[in-house]
Amino acid sequence: MGRAFEFRKARKMKRWSAMAKTFTRIGKDIVMAVKEGGPNPESNSRLRAVIQNAKAANMPKENVERAIKKASDKDSANFKEVLFEGYAPHGIAILIETATDNNNRTVANIRSYFNKCNGTLGTQGSVEFMFDHTCNFRIPSEGQDVEELELEMIDFGVEEIFADEDGILMYAPFESFGAIQKELETRGLEILSSGFERIPQITKELTAEQVADVEKLLEKIEEDDDVMNVYHTMQE
Repeated sequence: MGRAFEFRKARKMKRWSAMAKTFTRIGKDIVMAVKEGGPNPESNSRLRAVIQNAKAANMPKENVERAIKKASDKDSANFKEVLFEGYAPHGIAILIETATDNNNRTVANIRSYFNKCNGTLGTQGSVEFMFDHTCNFRIPSEGQDVEELELEMIDFGVEEIFADEDGILMYAPFESFGAIQKELETRGLEILSSGFERIPQITKELTAEQVADVEKLLEKIEEDDDVMNVYHTMQE
């Protein structure tokens, strides 16, 4: 199994149990998708993907419809995606994806978390290169031969594919998202969920005390409403 498998296994055991946070993130994804490509999922592939993710997260259908309607209002706030990079204590690189309607607030908040926890907020490009930007798709495993599917999907950019109790998961470079989504839809395969992740190229092992220092910063960052995802190079 490759790095995506190990990354997914470690991440699955971690937080993101806060359902409210998940719904908030999906709500922002809906707004950004609608603002970019309109409210019709038939013609908006990004929105289509977000709706699938909402379903996978058990987000009520009326919440999804309400978010689409709200986003369609031209006076509603749009969110800008901003990436923050920095270092936690003990040389752990941190990459933070945010979606914000007030960049000044977000910058001030993120900087304060780093300052309070002995970290350093870095400049653009300071740690991003340490992570592979990937896309992923989950489909049902019924009636699928993983090895055969892998051979067929290599042409569309899939680099890693594996099955777990929730279905079949495929990973590819970020830029392959559109081609894979289109191919899966053409084949009539149900996409249970899809998304993007940044997988660290190398991770660093820390002592229990050092892990606690890093966790303190990660928790502060993850609690922020503007934060969508946090990635780091600490070994899980």
